[in-house]
Amino acid sequence: MARIEPTPRTTVRRRPTRGAYDRETVEAILDEGFLCNVAVVIEGRPLVLPTSYARDGEWLYLHGARNNAMLRAALQGEACISVTLLDGLVLARSVLHHSMNYRSVVLFGQGEEITAPEQKFAAMRSIVEQIIPGRWEDARLPNDAEVEATLVIRFPIDECSAKIRTGPPVDDAADMSLPVWAGVLPTRPAWRTPEPDPQMPPGVALPDYVAKLMD
Repeated sequence: MARIEPTPRTTVRRRPTRGAYDRETVEAILDEGFLCNVAVVIEGRPLVLPTSYARDGEWLYLHGARNNAMLRAALQGEACISVTLLDGLVLARSVLHHSMNYRSVVLFGQGEEITAPEQKFAAMRSIVEQIIPGRWEDARLPNDAEVEATLVIRFPIDECSAKIRTGPPVDDAADMSLPVWAGVLPTRPAWRTPEPDPQMPPGVALPDYVAKLMD
């Protein structure tokens, strides 16, 4: 199992037993998600924004408009990217010990711009397919002008770590006999009934790749 060597910034210090530094764990978390938070510094002030991403091999890709301030800042200096998957609410007997079961990745690095049109096209495809597999082949693909107007950057997945919490609540021994329900409320992404665009032509069926998400 390949190991990602921790750095002072990626070493998990609070509950260190929950830290994971193997590439398999990090990549599995990144592959399951599609939404990340990107932290940068712009004109001396911190900024954190959510955006979609994709993992392809040992790289993480982001994209946006050419004048996107967050992406520009990530090219000029370092960024911190976080991904969190919520697996459940942990309800303890004590309010203090309530928690969440989760899997998360924190990654540090400086962005690298992708300029070759074919590489940009591939990265854009990866991001769409990470969000909803099958959509890229169904929708209209970006033309040359749209690809040119898109800024695509990538980060090496090499300074990062995962942190994971699983299991039931951890209460104080003195609270174990309290008549309070305790346990885990599992959660997972749940898609609601699709809402068709009212301007869509009649007779356009719901794609199979969308219907599968409803199962």
